[in-house]
Amino acid sequence: MTSTLDTLPKIGAPATRALHGAGYTTLRQLADVPRSDLATLHGMGPRALAILQTALEEHQLSLG
Repeated sequence: MTSTLDTLPKIGAPATRALHGAGYTTLRQLADVPRSDLATLHGMGPRALAILQTALEEHQLSLG
């Protein structure tokens, strides 16, 4: 699965809503955001965080 930096990967509706609610609408915006910060968002679970990390790694980026 190849991700683009201009969209969010498929992570489930609750996690997507959590990111949108926090102002994140693209994968690019999540580069270097602390994983612990994202984990506090309601609806964001370990599986969604892992998907986001994997998608960022495809672009040589990472969560903080």
